[in-house]
Formats: sequence, C-alpha cells, structure tokens
Amino acid sequence: MQPKETRAHDYPPADIAARVLYRDALMLVIDKPAGLAVHRGPKGGPSVEDYFDALRFGLPRAPALAHRLDKETSGCLVLGRHRKALAHLGLLFKHGKIGKTYWALVEGGPRDDSGSIDLALGRLDATRGWWMKPDPCGLASLTRWTVLGRGEGMAWLALEPLTGRTHQLRVHCAASGFAVIGDDIYGTAPRFTGPGLHLHAREIEIPLLRNRAPVRVSAPPPAHMHARLKACGWVAPQAPENQ
Repeated sequence: MQPKETRAHDYPPADIAARVLYRDALMLVIDKPAGLAVHRGPKGGPSVEDYFDALRFGLPRAPALAHRLDKETSGCLVLGRHRKALAHLGLLFKHGKIGKTYWALVEGGPRDDSGSIDLALGRLDATRGWWMKPDPCGLASLTRWTVLGRGEGMAWLALEPLTGRTHQLRVHCAASGFAVIGDDIYGTAPRFTGPGLHLHAREIEIPLLRNRAPVRVSAPPPAHMHARLKACGWVAPQAPENQ
C-alpha cells in the first residue's frame, strides 16, 4: 500500500519541530515537507515562516531562512538561528561553499550513468514570475548528475547543483529530455493539487566552522516518492536516519 502523504496544513507546530534533522547554536536543518512553501505568498496559505516560533528552542529570536526550496520540493532546509549566523550562512551559500545533493525521479532518463548539464538560464517572461528557460544570454548554470538506479520508463538520479539558479534542476532535467516526474511546469504532469514533484533535497554539507569537519545532514525521502524509488532499486532503511 502506498504510504499516506501528509500535506502542509496537517502539520501542527510540534510536528514541524519534530522534523528538525540537526540543531546547534548557529543553525537548524529541517526536513521540509512537500507542499509547504518557505515564504508567505501573496495568495496566503501555510509556510515555513509560520512555524518560526516553534523553532526557537529557547532563543529570544526566531530563526530565519538561509536559502529556499520550491514549495513542492521536500528535504533539507537550513535556518540561521540569529543574525550573525544567518549572515555567515548567506555568504557560504552565495560563494558556493555548501554542498547540495538532490534525489530526483525522472521520465526516461539519460543514456549514460553520469554527466553534467551546462546550460545558461534566464527568466521565461515578466508574467511568469520565477519560471525559467534555457537562455544563452542568461546566467551560467551547471548541474552534475549520477544515475543511482533505473526502473521501467524512469531513472533515479542524484543531482548536484554547482550553481544556485531558480528552478535549475527542473529546467536542466526537462531540457535534457528527462523531466522530473510530477513537474507540472517544465515536465508533462497536469496541474493538480497534491504531492507530485519527485524532487527531494536529500543531503546538505555545510562547512560551518573553520578547522572542523563540515556538518553533513540527510533527509529521508518523502512517502510519495517511495514506490518509484523502490522500482528503481532503492531499499528503505530499517532504522531512522540521522540517529
């Protein structure tokens, strides 16, 4: 039976606090559920910002976002716990010092087992907000990919964005002929309500302090990706991860 996917509005503050994967004096890493926006949007609806008070853990100030994930992308999301920490994390992200690995299930899949996508991206048009397109005059964008498994008509990829453009992974995959399953903007999925995008921020590596090993955090894949991951060879762990 397919596991039931909990939607954003089903999460009380205590449950969001329970999704903390890592915590120290400087930052939090939470497992953001698919369907929960990171920012409050003009049309309303729940967002990670609504839960900041529940993520203080004794500090006088609430944390703040160090970066962003798309609403329908699940997984590792970093929050700074105070202004100095947030500024430090912001510089690490800006200068590409933070390693990010995403898992994606894609339609079809590449022929090779690994490779890279070097394709500049630009804004689609002024009416489409953050939607992007391949654009030779746009910003340089580079993604490294590795095939982790294959199933009937699909592939399981590890994606490493070496640049941080909006919708980079989704546009790069679609433009390369293997759109992310469930992508209703750049792929073939119809517009619908419910968890569908099979893109997950699997792991993040943060060189937070000098002379110390980077902090490495991974997030378990969401329930709506399990069936297709298993079809591509993924074996669910027997014990909770990050313990």
